[in-house]
Amino acid sequence: MAPNSYQNRTHPAGKPEQPLLFVFHGTGGDENQFFDFGRQLLPDAGIVSPRGDVSEHGALRFFRRTAEGVYDMEDLAVRTDAMADFIRTRKIEAKPSKVIGLGYSNGANILASVMLKHPGLFNDAVLMHPLIPWQPAGQPGLAGKRVLITAGQRDPICPPSLTQDFADYLIAQGVETELAWHPGGHEIQQGEVAAIQRFIQS
Repeated sequence: MAPNSYQNRTHPAGKPEQPLLFVFHGTGGDENQFFDFGRQLLPDAGIVSPRGDVSEHGALRFFRRTAEGVYDMEDLAVRTDAMADFIRTRKIEAKPSKVIGLGYSNGANILASVMLKHPGLFNDAVLMHPLIPWQPAGQPGLAGKRVLITAGQRDPICPPSLTQDFADYLIAQGVETELAWHPGGHEIQQGEVAAIQRFIQS
């Protein structure tokens, strides 16, 4: 897959040496889902929002799955590398001060997968309701990164125990990890948005 093959929406940085923020939509979303949110979070940053290139009964995703919470791991590996190539190309073009990722649900999962395999691409990341249903291998390249995980305590899609397991894994890799819970399910709540704003703007 060519590194620029993802359909995407982009906003260039308003000033030199600004951050570059990649935003990744959830299943059924597209490149518009979090684009404006990204601009609100970091008005002067460059924004890149790729569109998932997998269709699940018409709903766009970033990789295939065989059932709810059951991933096609071979497809995930291929698409993780393709996304990493896309990110690397945009990073070289923009020459940003740092690179931040923000993803929701399936978008959080592709972002996490890229970080696990290509840890040098991102400095900070916001993973909103991620689901990592496998035990990742150790990744020393993650040490010193910053990650915020937001999650619902009653999320039927992303079991809280797996969310906690992934947070514990990141901490063990030396990642500065923050976990922000809300009392609901898979939806995004206002307290979650406030936690993201604090994290991104700090």
